[in-house]
Amino acid sequence: MPKPFIDVAVGVILRPDGRILLGQRPEGKPWAGWWELPGGKIEPGESVEQALVRELDEELGIRVTACAPWVTYVHKYPKTIVRLAFWKVTAWEGEPRGLENQALAWTFPHPPLEVGPLLPATEPPLRWLTFPDRYLVSNIGTAQGLLAWLQRLDDALKKGVGLVQFREPQWQALAHQNPAEQQRLDTAFEAVLQRCRQAGAQCLVNAAHPESWWTRADGVHLRSADVLLKRAVPPKPALVAASVHNEEERQAASDMQVDFMVMGHVLATASHPDARPMGWARFTELAQGAGCPVYAIGGQNAATLAVAQQHGAHGIAFMRADA
Repeated sequence: MPKPFIDVAVGVILRPDGRILLGQRPEGKPWAGWWELPGGKIEPGESVEQALVRELDEELGIRVTACAPWVTYVHKYPKTIVRLAFWKVTAWEGEPRGLENQALAWTFPHPPLEVGPLLPATEPPLRWLTFPDRYLVSNIGTAQGLLAWLQRLDDALKKGVGLVQFREPQWQALAHQNPAEQQRLDTAFEAVLQRCRQAGAQCLVNAAHPESWWTRADGVHLRSADVLLKRAVPPKPALVAASVHNEEERQAASDMQVDFMVMGHVLATASHPDARPMGWARFTELAQGAGCPVYAIGGQNAATLAVAQQHGAHGIAFMRADA
């Protein structure tokens, strides 16, 4: 007999200092004593936002004034399957109170957590919250461009960029034919790694580069072709990301259980001058089915970050614009 399928709206209530609100399930409810993000079942005829606003009013006595879609995630419990629509809540009126006899706690999402144990479906979003909201992609080109790009990297890291991708496919193609060029490319990779680690940022390497580099970095970023071919990732790095552009690639990346996706291109961009951008409506549609955080790419910069997040993006990925 199939398990019941339940749609739930969940509020990721964020304070400016980065703490989130968790509630402890009270006695008499399943999983009593476990901690979770607030929210509840979406009633027939309700949108996710309507259900979220209602649930947070009923559970916590607050009125949501600013929220945005984030990740929709399916979790299989022993007796039910739950589709959780996580929305970030960044402004509200009133002070949250446990109106259903639940204890409340404000905690940072990164371990060690100040409360526990966590409900299983609450673990992924807390991990996702630790992902930076800006993802810088390299475009060094050749050894001659390295010093200028490292200066740009330094500037971005100072501005708080916490995630970088080393992606030099054209340079790598040259290096395959020239051992000296491969050495110069390796030197560039090490320089980027060193700067990221000094700044406390994470650096992923694009799958165009040798697999021996993948574990030297903090993870690997798969191209859409790698995703469609379900390219093996041995051994699994700390992070696995993927570029996707349509439903087929998104589903393949989801099947691979990547940590996050980069989706686009959303707006017109110099790297694809003749390609039609998907636009924000299409981006939102694709992002809702990803099951993990999604970064918008294509025409993105610091000014578009808030717009991207209002359309369901975790953050933005960018190559040429300023952070």
